Amino acid sequence: QVQLVESGGGLVQAGGSLRLSCAASARIFSNYAMGWFRQAPGKEREFVVAISGSGGRTLYADSIKGQFTISRDNAKNTVYLQMNRLKLEDTAVYYCAAYYCSGYGCEENLRVRTHQYYHWGQGTQVTVSS
Repeated sequence: QVQLVESGGGLVQAGGSLRLSCAASARIFSNYAMGWFRQAPGKEREFVVAISGSGGRTLYADSIKGQFTISRDNAKNTVYLQMNRLKLEDTAVYYCAAYYCSGYGCEENLRVRTHQYYHWGQGTQVTVSS
């Protein structure tokens, strides 16, 4: 079982930045594609961004393209989400998620649906104020 622990959330003014981190307990971290999702009050959990096991491929939701950047450090078993120019509508609980993927097709076919991810963190709150 892979344990995921997010950190870095908090309160920030609109226009500011935050960097979220997600530490994973996986033995071979590079065998796991990682994703970030978020859930605002009263809304469904939505896909934000995913990154392949090698870090060579990423997939962003249209709503945050050019604003957020995902990266990973496989030596540290950690994935990051750099969030810039934060807006009020970015307020949500942000979740780190993972699925095992090793072999052909894993780099290209990143997943975007919540049910396709098998491991989840507890979430970290991001609140953007005006």
